[in-house]
Formats: sequence, C-alpha cells, structure tokens
Amino acid sequence: MSNIAKAFEKGKAFVPFLTCGDPDLETTEKLVKAMADSGADLIELGIPFSDPTAEGPVIQEANVRALAGGVTTDKIFDMVRRLRVTVTVPMVFMTYANVVFSYGPEKFISICADLGIDGLILPDVPYEEKDEFAPICRQYGLDLISMIAPTSESRIAMIAKEADGFIYMVSSLGVTGVRSEIKTDIGAMAALVRANSRRPCAVGFGISTPEQAKKMAALSDGAIVGSAIVKLVARYGREAVPFVADYVKSMADATHSA
Repeated sequence: MSNIAKAFEKGKAFVPFLTCGDPDLETTEKLVKAMADSGADLIELGIPFSDPTAEGPVIQEANVRALAGGVTTDKIFDMVRRLRVTVTVPMVFMTYANVVFSYGPEKFISICADLGIDGLILPDVPYEEKDEFAPICRQYGLDLISMIAPTSESRIAMIAKEADGFIYMVSSLGVTGVRSEIKTDIGAMAALVRANSRRPCAVGFGISTPEQAKKMAALSDGAIVGSAIVKLVARYGREAVPFVADYVKSMADATHSA
C-alpha cells in the first residue's frame, strides 16, 4: 500500500497546500513541520512555475513572489531532503509539466522518489496525455494523482479506474481560490468515483472554512485547502507559522470529525 493510501486509512484526510519559497524556503520548511504537527494527513507542496494556469490570483502571486526570491527546483529538493529527517507525513509535489520536462521527466521523478516524495500532481496534464509520466512514476513508486472536474462527467469513470494514490476532485469550474459556497454535486461525483475505483477521493478548490471542510469531507474521503493558507502566508510572511498552524489544526479537526 502506498503512503498516500495510508494517509486516508484512519478516516477522513486533511490535505494542506503551500507554495514552496513564499516568502522564502526557510519559512516553507517551518510551515511544513507546523502543518504536520497540527494534524495534516498529507501535504501538497507547490513547485513555482511562471505560468500556473490552474491557479487563481492568490496562488499565482505566491508563485511570482517565490520565483522573484530565487527559488529553484533544486533548492526545493534540498529542503524536502532536510524535512524528511523528521517529517513522516506523506508529501506530494504539485507543479506543471514544463517544470518536469525542463528537468527531464526520469531525472525529476527519480529524485522525487529518492527524497521520499510520495506523489505528483500535474494539473495541466490531461488524462489522455498522462502516459508521458505515469510509467516513469510507477517505475519509481510515485503515485501520479489524477484530477477530475465537474466537466469530466463522461470521463470520471475512465479516470477513476486507472487512478493511483488518491483522486483529486475539483469542486468548482475555473481556477483555485476561496469560494463562499460550493454548488457542485460532490456527492454524485464521489459516488461515481467509488463505483469505479477503490482509491480514496478528496475535494479541493474553494474550501476555506472548517464548516466547508467538514461538509466536503463528509461527502468524500478528505478536504484539500490551498488558497486560504497561501493568503495567510501572504499576509504574515515570515511570521506566518503560528497563524497557519492554528488554521490547519482547526481545518484538520473539522475534517477528521466529518
């Protein structure tokens, strides 16, 4: 069983997201440790990219800040190597195909495996093109995480059947960001996934309050939160660690109680 699957074994999983290098890698490292200590079951680390097409303004701006600060993929690899000395929570990278291509897919994925990264999320790689990465991920024991969106209707069963790790259910059309309410029929999406896959499914995009996290986790196997955390980092910068820790604890507690 993969480490990602184990993250969902105990019940509902809370998955926080961070953009690596915003405001700097030293703070990112502290934030990851704080999130692990505050109840995160799986941590999603964003490798910055100059054109993050799936992201709304909050995470786009974090990408810009991180890149302006001189963050590189190699520096992020070094940070994960240090984190893995003490942090045992499963971790996945979220980035874009260009980042992997520019590094070299096999080199990138083999280093991820060596570092103890458990999976990879590439939001700009559609199901039809995943064979450029999936065989290499399997070779090195990394789960290539599939995303399904409300527009995926006829393809949900197909994507779910071949999914590894967990299935990332996108709650809303459009880009990432905080939303006041989520109107998509998540229950119906989750039912279709469960009819076609034994992989857990978690909901992301738009979740920002404990109430939303609990509601989404009740309909699926977990909740993923990015923009609300990145907003806290943008507001407090290097002082963000206690604020993020408190927020993650409240969100994890809500998710686990679903």
